[in-house]
Amino acid sequence: MHKILLKFFIIGFALSLTACGLLPEQKDETTGWSAAKLYSEAKDELNAGGYDKAIKYFEKLESRYPFGTYAQQAQMDIAYAYYRQNEQAQGLAAVDRFIKLHPNHPNVDYMYYLRGLINFNDRTSIFDTFTDQDNTERDPKAMRDAFDSFKLLAERFPDSKYTPDAIARMKYLVNAMSQYDVHVASYYFRRGAYVSAANRAQSAIKQYPDSPANEEALFILMRSYEALGQTKLKEDTERIIQATYPNSPWYNGGPKPKSKPWWKLW
Repeated sequence: MHKILLKFFIIGFALSLTACGLLPEQKDETTGWSAAKLYSEAKDELNAGGYDKAIKYFEKLESRYPFGTYAQQAQMDIAYAYYRQNEQAQGLAAVDRFIKLHPNHPNVDYMYYLRGLINFNDRTSIFDTFTDQDNTERDPKAMRDAFDSFKLLAERFPDSKYTPDAIARMKYLVNAMSQYDVHVASYYFRRGAYVSAANRAQSAIKQYPDSPANEEALFILMRSYEALGQTKLKEDTERIIQATYPNSPWYNGGPKPKSKPWWKLW
């Protein structure tokens, strides 16, 4: 019985292989396309939001015509397509590859800018559309990476047309990173970890001296000193608050919630 089943299995397997061989091979629609044609079709797909197909065409272009401006532009567009797809790892890899291959390209400043944008947008997700979660409450690694990328652009290409926007985003990121530290300090304070709360609040004030979040950081610092019985430090901090923020709402339970938080700039 087993031998009969084995024979049927072998025959069936052989027939399946034969059937596969009889199937016609799928024709590559791009066969014979010139570099200009490939690029044009890829760009149309990119503009229409067909990012997967656009990347496929750009990769074919780079493979078939590796030398020339079309191939270089395709590499840049691949990075942009991954950015639009929110594929951070692939986008960053494409950006870094281009910068390594073409460090003196006339548009390399754009790639530094794009690297910043990819990291900048890493803090968002589809769920942000349906929730009111403050992005500054999240892990700040992507924020730091974005800041470093924008800073590198501003330092290396001060006259780039992308630099003003990069600087504006850097200012936002500084405020967001400061606010993150304040969130952490507040978390420690609510759980009675007053030493940790004071240390984190101090860190935020020192690292980001011009941040709007410092008003709340000072208040957390004052309350932490009070809870620890550090009367002099508490009074010193309170004097700073009164001198710097004489009308601080934190004395009355904190500011009223806003319909649109200050951090939602983009």
